[in-house]
Amino acid sequence: MAHLPSRRRLALAVPVVLSLTASLGFLPTAATAAPVTAAATQTADAGTLAYVVNTKVDHRTIGSVKKAIAAADGTVVATYAKIGVIVAHSANPDFGAQIRAVRGVQSAGATRTAPLSLAGTTDEGAAKLLSAAEAAKTATASAAAGASEPLEADQWDLRAIGADKAAEINPGSSKVTVAVIDTGVDDTHPDLAPNFSAAQSANCVGGVADTSEGAWRPYTADDYHGTHVAGEIAAARNGIGVAGVAPGVKVAGIKVSDPKDGLFYPENVVCAFVFAADHGVEITNNSYYVDPWLYNCMDDPDQKAIVDAVNRAQLYATSKGTLNVASAGNSNHDLDSDAIVDSSSPDDSTPVTRTIDPHECFDVPTQLPGVVTVSATGVKGTKSYYSTYGLGAVDVAAPGGDKYQIPETPSANGRILSTMPNNAYGFLQGTSMASPHVAGVAALLKSTHPWASPAALQALLKAQADNPGCPAEPYDGNGDGVVDATCAGGKRVNGFFGFGVVNALRAVK
Repeated sequence: MAHLPSRRRLALAVPVVLSLTASLGFLPTAATAAPVTAAATQTADAGTLAYVVNTKVDHRTIGSVKKAIAAADGTVVATYAKIGVIVAHSANPDFGAQIRAVRGVQSAGATRTAPLSLAGTTDEGAAKLLSAAEAAKTATASAAAGASEPLEADQWDLRAIGADKAAEINPGSSKVTVAVIDTGVDDTHPDLAPNFSAAQSANCVGGVADTSEGAWRPYTADDYHGTHVAGEIAAARNGIGVAGVAPGVKVAGIKVSDPKDGLFYPENVVCAFVFAADHGVEITNNSYYVDPWLYNCMDDPDQKAIVDAVNRAQLYATSKGTLNVASAGNSNHDLDSDAIVDSSSPDDSTPVTRTIDPHECFDVPTQLPGVVTVSATGVKGTKSYYSTYGLGAVDVAAPGGDKYQIPETPSANGRILSTMPNNAYGFLQGTSMASPHVAGVAALLKSTHPWASPAALQALLKAQADNPGCPAEPYDGNGDGVVDATCAGGKRVNGFFGFGVVNALRAVK
């Protein structure tokens, strides 16, 4: 959801530090933002909330703020000194107000509305596992078509963006890594193991990176989202299962989903962006929104602090050479409209229906400056019925699947087939599935142009995209006779596709 009008408004609406950090002037590329952590801070008392405290970046200010946190009955969990973000816990109900009054604090707020104790990922509907019988049928069709992978005949999405032909020219460089910030990645899957980078993987839950062996893996097989996304990006062409868009690049997993409620809290995402940047990751994929607010409004001190903290972290990653790619969302919202009804926030307690202006209230990280925002398409090349859109909001589009658009494949399934935990494969749809297609194409571009900066990669993504333009007929995504969305713009750039659907074949040429 990183659209140009919102970027301009964001620079005006957010705290002054965000306007300054847009130039990345205070983020030396040689520096590290690795946190100084406090042990024994992970055990929370009843009524304890987590907070992000955003300060000036000089050490004297950070030191004095940490003392103020202790004086306000708070405990420091992690300090990201280079970006001025402190993660703290406190059971003091007045903690936020007290810390916002401290000298040097630029914003501070709670990262949840319920004390520490449904997932914010952007897939749409439940997964459907591929049965053994279906797999055998697909394998027969794949062999007949001369495909290298047994299940490739069901991967209409690869053919839609020329990824199958691109792999014959350049499958991507093993020197390029895409980090999947998500629910964890099952690196033991035979399609992921050849390309997995354990050295660039971690568990960031709680705001502190855990790099112990396997910490990045999903909690259970039900936490399949990150594994599916990873396969879409970099499943190996090894004669097993499926292929990724960039089957020669590395993929890492940075787990940020809470083990109790599956939510993606801000401190976890801050940790993930900083960890990716400090471990040489070239691209991150972000198929989620930061919980508990679908949109974070700048007139609310807690939500403002969330935007500030995550933005500092993603800008730090950008300054270190990392391109951040994110899904637009599955609410079929127009992000260039004057008003959107949000009835899902906060999702960690009791939601309250509110009307927000998407130019003043932001989906994080997708509407942050510099983030590539991705809408979804189906096999017919039209916008997926669920995909959020908006002129100036969407940068590019990619296959995300659509159950109403049925392909002529062995399984006749309009969703996206990819890897699942425990050596399985399954179908999912959502902008969650579109974003990794773009991350994969970005990885191919980075492989072809190794010195390209994040800004240059984004420009290349837009330049090589194919834009079908707005549909000639009124858009009815689910075929019920009701117009579901209105596309604004022209052939070059429009609200449904941004600059167009990415093209993997052009990326390697």
